[in-house]
Amino acid sequence: MLSELSAVIITRNASATLGRTLDSLEALGEVVVYDNGSIDGTLEIARRYANVSLHQGDFLGFGPTKRHAVSLARNEWIVSLDADEAPTSRWLEALDGWLPTADADQVVEVRRENWLLGKPVHYSGWGNDWLVRVFHRQRHNFNDAMVHESVKVAKSTSVVRLDGCLEHLAVTELGQFLDKINRYSDIRAKSDALQVYPVAVILLKSMFAFLRTYLLKRGFLDGWRGLVIAVANANGVFWKYMKRRVRDI
Repeated sequence: MLSELSAVIITRNASATLGRTLDSLEALGEVVVYDNGSIDGTLEIARRYANVSLHQGDFLGFGPTKRHAVSLARNEWIVSLDADEAPTSRWLEALDGWLPTADADQVVEVRRENWLLGKPVHYSGWGNDWLVRVFHRQRHNFNDAMVHESVKVAKSTSVVRLDGCLEHLAVTELGQFLDKINRYSDIRAKSDALQVYPVAVILLKSMFAFLRTYLLKRGFLDGWRGLVIAVANANGVFWKYMKRRVRDI
């Protein structure tokens, strides 16, 4: 039944991890890769795989872009992945056994194991990370969120959990935090829905983001990794609100 499933991935400069992801998906009938302007070896890597359908186009925000990529798939059942995620064989086997009995009103929620520089992170807001990643596109799809998008789930939807997980190479070098902070804060600062705050309030919000991650979410138990995540979260809050504040000046 995995042959009747389409994986959908959006990419931009993902050459460091895409090969690992595509290797894990060779049993699937189709993998849609929708690229948003890569200038590294991402496109060359995607072309090596017989089951990959490669498309190129604009980035419209994470939610709208993923929804567009879903529309390019041949199959109705979709598994959405990021270019730095790889499902374990245990999860794919469980998914293969579930699909023959699946109902379109069901979705599959999978545990994502988030790695930072070669080790899983268990706290800092990165542990116990369950996400809806398998759905029937006639009943479900991504929302319009420009950042931190998710699959819309109705009250009547049945959520299924299967054995196994996604291994997520969230950060393979520390500089990725800076790139993500800059990119995500740019996207969010362009939204008129983001409120403009005085500088003092921005500082307080940034400090709270650090304390929430490091203390309330027990980031200190992750050692230096938890400290790095807490600092990155504080920076993300600071820059999105500061960029929004100065946007119209």
